[in-house]
Amino acid sequence: MTEQPNANPQQPGEPAGDRLAPRPLARPAVDPAQAATFGRPRGVDGAFDKLYQPGANGQAAPGLNLAPPTPESLAEAFRRPPGAEGVVLERPHGSNGSEPSSNGAEGPLWTTTSDPWRDPGSGAVLAGPAVQQDSEEEKDAKRPQGALLSLPEVLFGRRVQAKALAMLAAVALVVGAAGGLIGWWFADTGSELTGQASISEADAAKERPAGSIADIAHRVAPAVVSLEVFKPGAEAGQQGSGVVIDTQGYVLTNEHVISTATTDSATKVTAVFFDGRRVEAKVVGADPKTDLAVVKVDVGNLTALQVGKSSDLAVGDSVIAVGSPLALQNSVTAGIVSALNRPVTAGGDGGSAPVIYEAIQTDAAINHGNSGGALVDATGALVGINSAIRSSSAEGGSIGIGFAIPSDYAVKIAKTLIKDGKVVHPDIGINASSTVAGSSTMGAQVRNVAPGGPAASAGIKEGDVVTEVGGRAVRDSAELLVAVRAREVGEVVPVRLVRDGSSLVVDVKLASD
Repeated sequence: MTEQPNANPQQPGEPAGDRLAPRPLARPAVDPAQAATFGRPRGVDGAFDKLYQPGANGQAAPGLNLAPPTPESLAEAFRRPPGAEGVVLERPHGSNGSEPSSNGAEGPLWTTTSDPWRDPGSGAVLAGPAVQQDSEEEKDAKRPQGALLSLPEVLFGRRVQAKALAMLAAVALVVGAAGGLIGWWFADTGSELTGQASISEADAAKERPAGSIADIAHRVAPAVVSLEVFKPGAEAGQQGSGVVIDTQGYVLTNEHVISTATTDSATKVTAVFFDGRRVEAKVVGADPKTDLAVVKVDVGNLTALQVGKSSDLAVGDSVIAVGSPLALQNSVTAGIVSALNRPVTAGGDGGSAPVIYEAIQTDAAINHGNSGGALVDATGALVGINSAIRSSSAEGGSIGIGFAIPSDYAVKIAKTLIKDGKVVHPDIGINASSTVAGSSTMGAQVRNVAPGGPAASAGIKEGDVVTEVGGRAVRDSAELLVAVRAREVGEVVPVRLVRDGSSLVVDVKLASD
């Protein structure tokens, strides 16, 4: 194979056509401030190690002033004495300067041959500590070990024999035992009235099972409050109880507890909770005819009492009254249901109209201040609002006859007060009184009839005796009012009458009062 000649041979002196020229040297600009800081001083060329060339007297080379000259006063105070240029600031360890060093002359411990990293011109050398410290082994070796003393030697200075020491211990034991026996004898026979008592203690705490009075009281207490009604500047006020029936802050109570607050805007109502919190309560609505009222408090995390059915109660059922009798907050009393559907007439003090309602009678102790509190059943559910008592004393203390408004009726009135702020009641349009003893017919005798009222429209006349309303027996005027209010406005109710010894039934459409 023959070599082909180059098509374009390079002529001498001509640049190669395929070769690249050298790239230009990149020389970035240098910041003048950095150049002044890190650059060579002006007029100095070469490496930095040549900037300082000490002469025979240790001064810098001419032409470069690295530091100002030392003041003459300092140089005279700290330099070596004249004629002692070979004396160093510190001598090697173990040398006081009176003897020559190992190399035969007084001088530094390190030299250029033994330690090339040490400045041979330095006047200071490394040496050992100024004071020699002995090691722990040396200290122990120097301390003499003495003989250990025995107990008799420590106590009696080696002057008591072991036999005498044993006899002394025996005598001390006998004296101590005799003293203990004498003390026991005096303590046991010193007096016939004193001695050691043997007291029996219970093995376990009292049990409080679910459903016990203690358990119910614990669950009910947070939902029962004490209500204080007072006017600023007044010496005294009213006090009663209330029941939280809604977590929004609605509290059900008796109207006679907060009656002054409904007529005087300056009177304030304060609710006191079982944990001591005191908050202001606002009157939502009150109904004097049923002795029920609702106030509201602005409190978070309220506990509302569960409402039971009072219609499910039976005579003899266990009930618990919770309230603040005589301002004694969170008081709990227990009893039974003594009677149901008991017409009660209460109030009427100071010229006010009496209140008539159908009540639950109980022998659970109820006193002044319990009004508006809770009557709960054996499950802790609200079945009544404590309202009144019968008493044989002027102070009005409990004799075991208390009355509560049934929860079925009380909650119905409370809902209406919360919704409308007031309550309207059905009315028959007559005034009646109980028949006198010895009458042939027991019931409510009509005294007068309101013109144009429901009774007048139904043909009821004065002198008629009402014995039944809507199938419910009426034995006196209180039961007539209770039977009418148990109905609704606009409802048509059959009413049985006795007129001139004859019985008849008329239909009455109840109106609003």
